Formats: sequence, C-alpha cells, structure tokens
Amino acid sequence: MKKKTRKSVAKRFKKTATGKILHKKPGRRHLAASKTRKQKRRLRQNVQAGGKMAKALAIELGV
Repeated sequence: MKKKTRKSVAKRFKKTATGKILHKKPGRRHLAASKTRKQKRRLRQNVQAGGKMAKALAIELGV
C-alpha cells in the first residue's frame, strides 16, 4: 500500500531536486523588535535538515 504524505510536514518542509530537505528557522514570527538586525537577517535563511531528522522527514513526505 502506498504511504500517504503528512500534510502538516509538507507545509513546513521542502524537498529539493537533489533530495535535500529544507526548512525555515524558528523565531521570526513575533517579538522581533527585541532582536538585532543581524539576528533577523539570519532567520530569513532556509536551513538544511540533516541526519536522522532528514531521514524521518523524507518518510513523512512520502519520498
């Protein structure tokens, strides 16, 4: 039987063409006034999930 995609995971994580799994960094939604420009700039970037986390996410994404 084919495995279904976990929609909650699909909304938060993205699989690239090469198979890497990317996600946004947490901490950008609110309380930004107290953060420095440098912090906010770095929070804009996507980060790659690695190791066991990436493997588990790939299964959840139905890859």
